[in-house]
Amino acid sequence: MTAFKLIFLFLSFQLMSNSDFEKAEQLFQKQKFEDAKILFENYLKSNPNHTKTLEYLGDIAGKEKNWDEAILYYKKIKFQFPKNANFHYKYGGALGMKAKESNKFKALGMIDEIEQSFLAAVKLDAKHIESRWALVMLYIELPGIVGGSETKAQKYADELMNLSKVDGFLAKGHIDEYFKRYAKAEANFKKAHEIGNSKTTFQKLYDLYLNKLKQPQKAIELKKKFEK
Repeated sequence: MTAFKLIFLFLSFQLMSNSDFEKAEQLFQKQKFEDAKILFENYLKSNPNHTKTLEYLGDIAGKEKNWDEAILYYKKIKFQFPKNANFHYKYGGALGMKAKESNKFKALGMIDEIEQSFLAAVKLDAKHIESRWALVMLYIELPGIVGGSETKAQKYADELMNLSKVDGFLAKGHIDEYFKRYAKAEANFKKAHEIGNSKTTFQKLYDLYLNKLKQPQKAIELKKKFEK
């Protein structure tokens, strides 16, 4: 076989491979995750360290609640790019979800790594909102004996406030709601909704009225106003 033919075959293979990746991306965007997974896995066979493919497969595994698989993919890209905040965040998130579905003893053994993953993301990116939200959630849900702390949660809610007023008020409202300070939660959720006026801010305030404050009339009025 001539050198020209070898080059032609190689280029043809590369084009087919790239085409699989592009098709997989399109399927992913259309939320056809099972079909996308097949193409991403095929692409990975010839490109075993392709970061974006590994991340997509981790995301798909997460959507399928296959946390062990998600952890493996995210761990690989986290080591590839140790200064990428989002990869640390995704790895910590997958670990956290696995811990929630594990027995208490196994979950306790995972807490430090989960916390350190989120803290690494925060340290690497001063504007990373998701990792700060994750720490707010982590610190209010953990028992004090293993590191839970409202003070720590409020610290990251304050950081969120500096990055995004909507996220800041939502985070503070979430903390108040968790500790059953419903009047304060209402005040914070109202401020978030006044600024953001989004489906998320509406839902938080609506759920508080309906399920915690037991004020269905306020919930109805809020819904009517939002739908206008």
